Amino acid sequence: MGIKEAISARHMVRKYTDRPIPADIVAKLNARIEEINKKYGVNIALVTNVELSPIWGIIRLFRAKGVKNYLVLSGPDISNIEELLGYTGIALVLYAQTIGLNSWWIGGTYSKSAARRNCEGTVLNGIIAVGYGASQGVPHKSKTPEEVSRYDGNAPEWFTNGVNATLLAPTALNKQNFMIVGKGNEVSITCDNGRWSNTDLGIVKYHFEVGAGKENFTWK
Repeated sequence: MGIKEAISARHMVRKYTDRPIPADIVAKLNARIEEINKKYGVNIALVTNVELSPIWGIIRLFRAKGVKNYLVLSGPDISNIEELLGYTGIALVLYAQTIGLNSWWIGGTYSKSAARRNCEGTVLNGIIAVGYGASQGVPHKSKTPEEVSRYDGNAPEWFTNGVNATLLAPTALNKQNFMIVGKGNEVSITCDNGRWSNTDLGIVKYHFEVGAGKENFTWK
């Protein structure tokens, strides 16, 4: 499975089996984390084989089950860190899908103090549960391409493909409050989702790049 296929296959999964992540899969995920941390200057960390209680706080009271592995999204205190962690976090989510792992992006309702024990970054911007899901999840309700995009003139295929990929992206509370605007080979994206606008912006940008092909456009 490639990243494009992972975009379609990935759905939020809240319940996980007891199957541990094998050492070779952990090694692959850690290698990709190290590569991303070095390239983008973030401090994402993988934590494996832990019990629920130290990290989940009130989230254990509802819906979470069997989660024992997670990514901690953290980085330096710079102006675009939330967008950067959205971008790199979704890159890891989709990579995890390609190697057979399910995931659940969690922005709140977890113990931030517990998460900080496993990261070096100044800014903490959520965690991502990973593991083998009790199911593969289900597609979320989605807006139409016309509701989230506009193009000046006849939209080229790459733009349409990019927009369709963004509609499969996880956004906070599944609001999909973003707008993609294209003209020629220039594209801009804005997000209006309150506290999570910048994180969503990074996620949506990554999805658009995968769907459209980075060689076909430039960000405005």
